[in-house]
Amino acid sequence: MNSAVLPRDRNLRTGMITVLLALAMLALGFAAAPLYRIFCQVTGLNGTTQRSTTGVAPGGVVGKLINVRFDGNVSPSLPWQFGPEKRGARIAIGARQMAFFTATNLSSEPITGTASFNVTPDQAGQYFTKIQCFCFTSQTLKPGETVRMPVIYYVDPAILKDKDARDINEITLSYTFFPDKSAVDSGRTDG
Repeated sequence: MNSAVLPRDRNLRTGMITVLLALAMLALGFAAAPLYRIFCQVTGLNGTTQRSTTGVAPGGVVGKLINVRFDGNVSPSLPWQFGPEKRGARIAIGARQMAFFTATNLSSEPITGTASFNVTPDQAGQYFTKIQCFCFTSQTLKPGETVRMPVIYYVDPAILKDKDARDINEITLSYTFFPDKSAVDSGRTDG
């Protein structure tokens, strides 16, 4: 018997390795978005805000004031009207604040939407902390319904110790509402 590997066996092994590599790349592709989202939440990259479980700013309220602007947008595929009640606020760093946004369903059927958000400038994302936000869950509006949606937040005093962020005088908190794909995919139209 010849102990040499037959060309057919070599081709089979090469084919199996290629299939395994393709499957590994596919799995990595599916894992990339959640891993990137986690990375952004931890580092504040791309204006990703932080989420507080205590509701209290570490370091307390400091004397410096900062402007916070609010922005609201709606995807063209969502028949809603959405925006902030006030365009901005001047707040003390470290102090708990509340802002309200209003959404109206302009369609004749219930629609569930979900909000994505970001903060600019990007460096401020890791210091902008939300305690409570409508963006944490999907929102279902009945036909013609208008709702007020609060966001409770603070700017972490640690921003004043960051040489890249301490001179920021204005932060913009922006939301964009999109149709909730999970509600559409599951056939769910209400909460």
